[in-house]
Amino acid sequence: MKKMLALITTLLLVVLTACSNSGNSANQENAPAANQENAATNASDKLKVVLLIPGNLGDKSFLDSANRGVEMVRDQLGATTKVIEMGTDQTKWEPIYRDIAEQDWDLIISGNSTASEIFHTVASEHPEKKFIDFETDFEDIPANMYAMFYKVNDASFLAGAAAALTTTSGLPNANPEKIIGFLGGLDVPGINAFLVGYIEGAQYVDPDIKVITSYAGDFGDPAKGKELALVQYNSGADVIFGAAGGTGLGIFDAAKEKKKYAIGVDSDQSEMLKDTDPEKANLIITSSMKNVDQSILRAVKKYKEGTLEFGKRETLSFTEGAVGIAKNDVYNSAFTDEMKAKIDEIEQKLISKEITVSDAVSMETSEVEKIRNAVKP
Repeated sequence: MKKMLALITTLLLVVLTACSNSGNSANQENAPAANQENAATNASDKLKVVLLIPGNLGDKSFLDSANRGVEMVRDQLGATTKVIEMGTDQTKWEPIYRDIAEQDWDLIISGNSTASEIFHTVASEHPEKKFIDFETDFEDIPANMYAMFYKVNDASFLAGAAAALTTTSGLPNANPEKIIGFLGGLDVPGINAFLVGYIEGAQYVDPDIKVITSYAGDFGDPAKGKELALVQYNSGADVIFGAAGGTGLGIFDAAKEKKKYAIGVDSDQSEMLKDTDPEKANLIITSSMKNVDQSILRAVKKYKEGTLEFGKRETLSFTEGAVGIAKNDVYNSAFTDEMKAKIDEIEQKLISKEITVSDAVSMETSEVEKIRNAVKP
């Protein structure tokens, strides 16, 4: 009898243990499945953002700033991001835009007045998608697109004031002539907005300032930029402001060769060159800033909050932190306290609208030409 009871007890323990192990196994199998489901849900909820560069990175200016903006979207907002360099062959842009529009992206970002027509057309054909144009001259915006426009004429006004203060100063590389230079990528309204603001800012400081103007016909040719900048320096300019993308990098090569000054554009170009070529960086007395990076981050944040207004173009200025000039170590070292105070005074007048800068984007070609000709040396 004892043996029978022992056998029954043993069998019961085996059955109970088996049931217990069976329950644990089920829990272990279900737990990973639940985790995988949560992971999939989190992945699907993650914002997916793609940036299409109409050109190539490495301009240390406008396009690099856009790339920094998407990096901030990734790092600060936890988005999945991708950057595609479309190159300078514009015939290849449209197929790339169309291909990306067919893919699974929450936000498709691009910008550049040259690309606006293609980009906006593709956006209109994909009303189910959302697009951000980080810079366009177009005012008629597709219903599924948010677009930006910058008060570059205001920032360029400050750059012109800085150039005028430089050429009339006692700085070691300034000459006695009141001549400054401007180099544009193309003779188009978006570039002439920089030029007209620059001229008006310079003449606000000194009405006798003369401005040499050149256009490279290209945004990706630093050798051409250097060639044109050397001509301007040899013609009496002691500081040149460029709005020419990668072509503008040639201005810094020329400034280094001639021991003259330059003003950067869109990014703090002195800061970007200080580690690789400090001699060049120290000749870039300031930069006209178009903070594309901060503007892209701001737009994506508003999209996540549900407050981004599609179907419109927003003009960004000092108030949104979108424009200004670089006040870095080179600027603070080169400019006297009196010169810096003058720049600060002008900046406050621009912010308060006490100074209103002409906008070349809305000007007739003949008006821009008249302004250019009026300041020729």
